[in-house]
Amino acid sequence: MPLLRRGDFGPDVAEIRATLTKLGLLSDPQPSQVFDLPVEHAVRAFQQQRGLITDGIVGPATYRALRDATYRLGDRPLAYLMTQPVSGDDVFALQERLLELGYDAGRPNGEFGQQTEQALKNFQRDYGLIVDGMCGPDTVRALRQLQPKVRGGRPVFLREQERVRKAGPRLSGKRIIIDPGHGGEDRGVVVDGVSEADLVLDLARLLEGKMAATGMEALLTRGPRNNPDEGERARFANEAGADLILSLHSDANRSPLASGVATFHYGTGNGTTSTVGEALAGFIQREIVARTGLQDCGTHPKTWDMLRMTRCTAVRIEVGYLTNPNDRQRLANPSFRDVVAEGILVAVKRLYLLGKDDQPTGTFTLEDLVRHEVAFGKAR
Repeated sequence: MPLLRRGDFGPDVAEIRATLTKLGLLSDPQPSQVFDLPVEHAVRAFQQQRGLITDGIVGPATYRALRDATYRLGDRPLAYLMTQPVSGDDVFALQERLLELGYDAGRPNGEFGQQTEQALKNFQRDYGLIVDGMCGPDTVRALRQLQPKVRGGRPVFLREQERVRKAGPRLSGKRIIIDPGHGGEDRGVVVDGVSEADLVLDLARLLEGKMAATGMEALLTRGPRNNPDEGERARFANEAGADLILSLHSDANRSPLASGVATFHYGTGNGTTSTVGEALAGFIQREIVARTGLQDCGTHPKTWDMLRMTRCTAVRIEVGYLTNPNDRQRLANPSFRDVVAEGILVAVKRLYLLGKDDQPTGTFTLEDLVRHEVAFGKAR
């Protein structure tokens, strides 16, 4: 569907108004087809609740989230469909319920995939239901009647933490997906001939080289001429069996005063947050700020596809604002991008050190990391 914003008119707007009213975000006693200021405010409130970009515009991501928000567990049968995955808040509720009962449905992301289907089949088998992998009335009734086996914490994210602990402190052998945003004909933000797509691809290659020096395996989601969508990038990472995903972007703002760096991790805003992702985002944020002096714009939970649809920990880094003259000048400097790349690599190392043999923020160097790898190798 086309982008919808304030001033637009038509049946698509009427559908958005009806959905927002159903969700309790809009009072619409006389249904209308006009996208007015109250609708924009309601859309912004919804986007903030769901961890989306808060721009008041209904694009594909916001429209899908609005549609998904209308479903409650039991409203419709749920099953795994390879060609057209089923998504919605009812799927999210099913995943959360299965996890509470001790069944590994994977990350609760609201998309009914193979892992959710297998967890549901295991539940049906254990409780004497028809094992068809479909969540119908009988399965919903059983899910609601049973007491959960797990209380407190989020089992899927506890498993994520345990995977990091078991992976050990060495960087060597770890597989990292580096995701430079945009690409191909999509240049991203472009100001005065400086292109986001080109900058982040160069940053990705610098990071790839530094990771190779420590024995890591780094894979890029794109080259200079292609631009896979976020779903394709997430599938690539999942199929590669990645340990971490680092998505690289630069930002833009209508105000030329906006500047700085921000880092994002998976989180819904209602308590479901990747604790490892949050930790890694914090390490990256502190390292880049300490090394570059960029304005600290903080870390934030989001539900973007690249964060939501991946099985491993994923973060997105927005390095600088190309609409800010100072940020743009610094980003255009290869030496500056090299400093940013080293900061990201050091942050990854900190994640796996788990607080042991650490050094103050901003002081680790690539040479230090290589020495650590050699020392760890000799100690084995």
